[in-house]
Amino acid sequence: MKKDKIGIITLGCSKNTVDSERLINQLRLNKFDISDNPEKSDTVIINTCGFIEAAKEESINTILSAVELKKAGKLKKVIVTGCLSQRYKEDLIKEIPEVDIFFGTEDYEGIVKNLGGNLKYELLGERVISTPKHYAYLKISEGCDNPCSFCAIPLIRGGHKSRTIESLVEETSFLAEKGVKEIIVIGQDTTDYGKDIYGRRNLAELLTKLSEVKGIEWIRLLYAYPSHFPDDVFDVMAGNPKICKYLDMPLQHISDNVLKSMRRGITKGRTIKLIKKIKEKVPGITLRTTFIVGYPNETEADFEELCGFVSETGFDRIGAFTYSIEENTHSYKLGDSVAREDKEDRLARLMEIQNAISFEKNKLLIGTEVKVIIDRLEDDKYFARSEKDAPEVDGDIIINKGNNRLHIGGFYNVKIVSASDYDLTAKVILG
Repeated sequence: MKKDKIGIITLGCSKNTVDSERLINQLRLNKFDISDNPEKSDTVIINTCGFIEAAKEESINTILSAVELKKAGKLKKVIVTGCLSQRYKEDLIKEIPEVDIFFGTEDYEGIVKNLGGNLKYELLGERVISTPKHYAYLKISEGCDNPCSFCAIPLIRGGHKSRTIESLVEETSFLAEKGVKEIIVIGQDTTDYGKDIYGRRNLAELLTKLSEVKGIEWIRLLYAYPSHFPDDVFDVMAGNPKICKYLDMPLQHISDNVLKSMRRGITKGRTIKLIKKIKEKVPGITLRTTFIVGYPNETEADFEELCGFVSETGFDRIGAFTYSIEENTHSYKLGDSVAREDKEDRLARLMEIQNAISFEKNKLLIGTEVKVIIDRLEDDKYFARSEKDAPEVDGDIIINKGNNRLHIGGFYNVKIVSASDYDLTAKVILG
C-alpha cells in the first residue's frame, strides 16, 4: 500500500527547525515520501510558533490556509504541532475543528503513530538537515527556568532540561559526517547548560568537547542569558580557535526600572560590568543582543536611557521587537499601556541608532582580510559570512561571481572592498 506524501511547514525559531528535522528523519525511516510543497502533499504537518502575537498570527494563518486546501480536496489531512498547539490546544480544537489532530512540542511518537508508523527510538538523535548542508543548529537543552515576566516559553516548553555531553558529541559527529562544518549552539538559555544533570553550569566543557569533533571548524553560541554567565566560557572562546568569537546575549533592556519589572535578575550596573569583562576576556568579540521596546512600564525616560546605552556600548548586532502581551505571563497584569504607534516609533528610533553604528563599524572593515564561508550562489553573486555573522539574522558578505568558482560551504579568504549598514562586499584573495 502506497503511503501518503507528507509536507512539513516549519514556523518560528531555530529550535523548531531542529524539531522538524528530527521528525522528518523519523518519517523517512518509516518510508514516507516528504514534500516541501503542501499543495503536492497528501498530509501537511505544521510546526507552529506561539511566542509572540505576530508569530501566533502567522501560525494561525498558515493553519487556515492548509484547511482551505483540505476543503478544496487538495489535502487529505492537516496535522498541527509545536508551540502554539502546545499552549492553545483546547482553544484551537474548538476554533479550527477542520484540523485532524493537534500535538504539542516534540511529540514525535504521537505524530509518527498517527500516520501509521513506528518511532525508531534508537535513531531519535539523528536528523535530516534542512539548512544549507554546511551548517546546522545543535539544541543542547529544552525549556527554561528563568522567570522573565514577558515570556511564555516556560509555560510552553517547561523547565530547563539539559542533554548529556555524550549525546551532543554524538549528534555533532553525525552532523559532521553529513558535511556540516559550522555548529550553532542553541537552547532557550544556553548558559544554564548542565546545571540540572551535572550540578553545575558546564557550557565551557561542552564547547570544548564539541570542538574536538573532526570536521567541525566553527562553533557559534546563541541565546546566552546575562544574569548567570559562566566565566569559564570566556576562556574557551578566547583560547579555542574553533569557537567563534561571537556571542548572542539577549539583554531585553537596560533601565533598572524596566529590568526589575521584567524579572531579568540583573541590573544596569551588572550588565555594563559583564560587557566590559567580555570585551576584556575575548578581544575582538562580536556582540549581538536583542531589546524589547514598549514594555508596559517603559517610560520615555527609560527608552531614552536604552538609546543612550546602545549608542555608548556600540553593539555589533542588534535585534529589536515591540512588546507583545502574553496571557498567563507575569507581565500580563500590567496590561499593554504603550500605544502601538509609540512602540513602532521607539523601535524605528532605536534601529536608526544601531544602523548608524553598524555602518561605522562596517566601514572600518574596508581593506581588511577575513575568512568566510560561502552560504549560497544567487543572481551571479556569492553570499558568504565571516566569524562575525550568524546565518539568518546577521548581514552577508557579497562576492561577485565573475570568474570565481567557489564551493558552497567552502572557506575562503577575502578582502572587504565596500560597506553598507549591514552587508559588505568583498573579493576573493587568490593564491
